[in-house]
Amino acid sequence: MGIRSRKRGEGRKERRPGGLSLLPWLLMGMGSLSHLVSGEAPNPWLGMAGLLAFNTLYIAVVLRAFDKSRRARTTTWVLLGALAAVTFALAIGYGREWLLLCPLLGLALGAVARGARELRRLTLPLVAAVGLVTFWRDGWDSIGIVYGTFVSTMVTAAILALNDTVAELRATREELARSAVERERLRFSRDLHDLLGHTLSVIVVKSEAARRLVPHDPDAALGQITDIESVGRQALTEIREAVTGYRESGLGTELDRARSALAAAEVEPVIRRSGPPLDPVAEELFGWVVREAVTNVVRHAAATRCEIVVSSALEQVRLTVTDDGRGAAADPSGSGLRGLGERLAAAGGSLTTAGAPGGGFRLSAKLPATPRAAEPATSRGR
Repeated sequence: MGIRSRKRGEGRKERRPGGLSLLPWLLMGMGSLSHLVSGEAPNPWLGMAGLLAFNTLYIAVVLRAFDKSRRARTTTWVLLGALAAVTFALAIGYGREWLLLCPLLGLALGAVARGARELRRLTLPLVAAVGLVTFWRDGWDSIGIVYGTFVSTMVTAAILALNDTVAELRATREELARSAVERERLRFSRDLHDLLGHTLSVIVVKSEAARRLVPHDPDAALGQITDIESVGRQALTEIREAVTGYRESGLGTELDRARSALAAAEVEPVIRRSGPPLDPVAEELFGWVVREAVTNVVRHAAATRCEIVVSSALEQVRLTVTDDGRGAAADPSGSGLRGLGERLAAAGGSLTTAGAPGGGFRLSAKLPATPRAAEPATSRGR
């Protein structure tokens, strides 16, 4: 019961006003009807037809005014013009209580013309015309009609425009919330891709190495099995950290892991670093690049040698990973490299892939010496 009541309450809060909310104001026309019924009005049948036309046009205009797609159509403005013509005809022809139809015309105008431009262009001419008619028919006693027309127009437009703005803000907030959830899901899925793809590749390679070594060198095979256990435990820790969004993949750590993974895959690792220390953002991004590149070398390249070079200067830092394999160490259209390219681009850098001189594959990543920090939800995801 409590949940249903809360949902009903939320539904009431979200409900927006409709055209029916302006229909009770038609009671202001009761004075005109009383004037007709009393027999004081000349041509009562003509007045009755005019009042019926006014009510019909008013209802049609205000109902269309609350439908955004219909409000801006030419038909709505034609109906509003017809309502103005009928209003002024009745006010001029009968005066007295019929002048109260002018504030109703203001309500209809405010409901349709909610923008500042339309209000500036239409409100003052309407108020001036109402002033001329009411002063001619009723003198200075009609100043309240003029003021009521102005206020009804402006207040109606202001309230409805504010209501539209609140609705747009609410929709924007909901869309931002949905986007944040989608970005976080993307971050998490891509982090898991990097973590598990690399870790499982290392486990497979080391398992194959252990299987080959068991008949000839059991101690070396035991060392590989110990490494598998260590890699598995480290993977569990990294997955827990990735779930909470706090994983930091440093370049130094990834280079050590790359050396171990390449050696286990019987690929000669050559790692060189030069220049001053990297910015923390560059350290993390290059760590991801090394992880992805080495995973692809181990999986696909069939290489015997892999060279990783990190160089930093005052304005730019660069990482290259080159292997002597079959020239297909990585698929440039794959999700891993595409995601890396997006991360580097968000930080002001770039990622390129090409064949290496003499055969093989080369991946090159560049970043400014002080890269831009991405937003938390996307800096770790691609």
